[in-house]
Amino acid sequence: MLESKDNRESVQLLNTAIIKAKEKKIDTGYEERLKEACNRPAVKALGVAVAHLSENQKISRDQAAIQIIETVKELESIWADYVIMEGINNLKNILKTPSVH
Repeated sequence: MLESKDNRESVQLLNTAIIKAKEKKIDTGYEERLKEACNRPAVKALGVAVAHLSENQKISRDQAAIQIIETVKELESIWADYVIMEGINNLKNILKTPSVH
């Protein structure tokens, strides 16, 4: 039982460290960043896209906005996975190649 308690404490410490590390990376000026981002022409274009999708699909603007955001997140995730797999494949190829000393 002692190992289990030690393990839980270690995991808790690691999780706390991860959160603290992320906290340091976050720019505390998020309000200013959000204001600047919301004033970009791209956000206005997204509003037009939401209205267009809403009208075309006969769904609410909320549903249209969610669909657009979910689609962009899915594309981002797919490309992140692709890049990771490319890196893994490159590493495998490097490891397969005999090193010359």
